[in-house]
Amino acid sequence: MKRWIEAYRLRTLPLSLSLIAMGSIIAFQRGIFAWEICVLALLTTLALQILSNLCNDFGDSEKGVDNAERVGPTRAIQSGAITPKEMKRAIIGWGFGALISGILLLIVAYPRIGFEGLMTLFGIGLLCIGAAITYTMGKKPYGYMGLGDLSVFIFFGLVGVAGSEALYEGSLWIPALLPASSIGLLSVGVLNMNNMRDYNGDKASGKKTLVVMMGIPAARVYHILILAVSFVCLASYIAIYGKSGQYISLLTIPLFIKNALFVCRHKHKELDKQLPFIAMGTFVTVMLFVIGTLI
Repeated sequence: MKRWIEAYRLRTLPLSLSLIAMGSIIAFQRGIFAWEICVLALLTTLALQILSNLCNDFGDSEKGVDNAERVGPTRAIQSGAITPKEMKRAIIGWGFGALISGILLLIVAYPRIGFEGLMTLFGIGLLCIGAAITYTMGKKPYGYMGLGDLSVFIFFGLVGVAGSEALYEGSLWIPALLPASSIGLLSVGVLNMNNMRDYNGDKASGKKTLVVMMGIPAARVYHILILAVSFVCLASYIAIYGKSGQYISLLTIPLFIKNALFVCRHKHKELDKQLPFIAMGTFVTVMLFVIGTLI
């Protein structure tokens, strides 16, 4: 069991919790929250996150990116803890689990979203599963073509936050795109740090992440911009559509400034220790937003 828990990469899961919590608390503020939607949305997102992590382990191992030179936690297939055959079975299992959970979610939300909304969100759900699988797997994985950042912004931001709020709303509420963009950008920040850490190995193996394309100096500037724009989006939402208590979510800004300074002052090989920090920082920001909404 321990080897599978490690393969699930639990330190990435706070991001999944964050996006559903943000979408749900926005719905609560608007008086349309429902517990059954929240629980099923959370289960579906966690299943997709684990599916993505397993596919990433399999894809990078298959293409030789995970090797003895890799910086960071040892991957499951790379270490021999899990065989490729076992990983394939797990990928299929979690894929079906995400599909079933997603279908149940849409059934429960059907009275709110209607048939058109159901079909639209079902299609988006299939795209989520497809994106999780093809990030590093297949002949032309988009994660090897510098498209990982865009994908994370879309699925961990726009779809995850605004999409989950739409399940309660019955349709897309445009202002929700501001907090959705905020969480999406913070999630991109996690990926950017991960890709900075893996820069040498990715470059040597031909994995063209955005960091490999732009280089470490530009990636540092990019990281600062990601964090800054994220909090501009969040502050703008609170100022226009939120309530004053939600401003406490901005108390984490100094922590992200500290993260940006660490990225700028340390070698990219030393960034692994900061990855849990920024993921948990995102989660704490959302939890403070939740508290600020409730008080």
